[in-house]
Amino acid sequence: MATTNDLVTSRPGIKNGDGGTTISPSIYKEPAPIVDKDNPLESMMQRFDRAAEILQLEPGIYQYLKTPVKSVIVSIPIQMDDGSIQVFDGYRVIHNDILGPSKGGIRYAPDVNLDEVKALAAWMTWKCAVVDIPFGGAKGGVRCDPRKLTMQQIEKITRRFTANMLDVFGPNRDIPAPDVNTNEQIMAWILDTYSMHTHRTEPGVVTGKPLVLGGSLGRREATGRGVMHSALRGMDKIGLKPKNATVAVEGFGNVGSISAELLHEQGAKIIGISDISGAYHNPNGIDIAAAIKWSETHNFLLEGFPGGEKITNEELLTLNCDVLVPAAREDRITKRNAHNIQAKLIVEGANGPTTAGADPILESKGVLVVPDILANAGGVTVSYFEWVQNRGGYHWTLDVVNERLATTMNAAFDRVYDTSLKHKISLRLAAYVLAIDKVARVLRLRGIYG
Repeated sequence: MATTNDLVTSRPGIKNGDGGTTISPSIYKEPAPIVDKDNPLESMMQRFDRAAEILQLEPGIYQYLKTPVKSVIVSIPIQMDDGSIQVFDGYRVIHNDILGPSKGGIRYAPDVNLDEVKALAAWMTWKCAVVDIPFGGAKGGVRCDPRKLTMQQIEKITRRFTANMLDVFGPNRDIPAPDVNTNEQIMAWILDTYSMHTHRTEPGVVTGKPLVLGGSLGRREATGRGVMHSALRGMDKIGLKPKNATVAVEGFGNVGSISAELLHEQGAKIIGISDISGAYHNPNGIDIAAAIKWSETHNFLLEGFPGGEKITNEELLTLNCDVLVPAAREDRITKRNAHNIQAKLIVEGANGPTTAGADPILESKGVLVVPDILANAGGVTVSYFEWVQNRGGYHWTLDVVNERLATTMNAAFDRVYDTSLKHKISLRLAAYVLAIDKVARVLRLRGIYG
């Protein structure tokens, strides 16, 4: 059997006052100035530092919470269709497991890198804490371009990646889920590979599975539905009725298309949509059902969609609208374009769509931003519901799933909003304060082993 090239780095124990690594308390007095490096890890850490200052975290707790528990890099050699061998890089970062098993998606993309995965894993930690579910944070990825691979090659990559992660994955250790360019079928391959190695079927090792394999009703729509609930709550805070709201949605994959569809059902007018092939604007409202059908019948792209005027993706972000839903990728709203944002409310469907450098600009403009770790937490919430159902061996109805999702999302929004009022800070910073405080309190109760 070929040897896998694993690089595993584990978090060192903290020995405050005993020669362990600490940080200078001065970080809480004078946070570093915000820069706009278009690096999701930098953006995450700048928000983390400000929340740590507000909470006055002890240096050792700060060091513990900012450092991933484990970073794993594996090589994934597979035989291509022509008989040649190609090696791909795979990543899994466990950021924190204080609250419970780590949880986070796996993405397949040519630009996946360790810094990105570290940032996404940390966001999962805070996201789970914000919505009050007993998971820690993790993220994974494989550096590949699925558009240039056959399904057989993708299956080989998935199975080898899973086999390499047998000591990481587990229903009580680390639970992956779909993310960018991964889906139910890929989760089914992960489930099967893990189960074959452990000699027992383990539905709880992964979420976002097909229903027939123990998936949950409502899981596919969960992230978009959570965005819808967050948007409605945000509209209420700025005195905007859904029937009077105009909305632009960047990204028309699972999250963006479902967010657009559900907000349209609530009475909002969707005037702009986009994907990697371009953006479309119709001030009279876009027929979302027609756009979804067009995408499904055109290789899941909007290219050539006749229901709106073609504009650039950058123009979509700065449309004259009430609500902007960035549901594509990281670093889309930056200090270079934040001044031109016209929306009154931003609801982040993607992870990290706004850089730290854009935050003060949006705040100065009075834009209410519902941050990613709150707005798109519907996906991990229903993943938790799926995991609970797997452990109980019982399926909930769709109505039960959607009702419990609404209750969870609305309660989380209210906690974040109340925290923002208490500290006179933005919703984003309030979400970080709320999440970091919860994880820190649990850490203090559990203590440091060793």
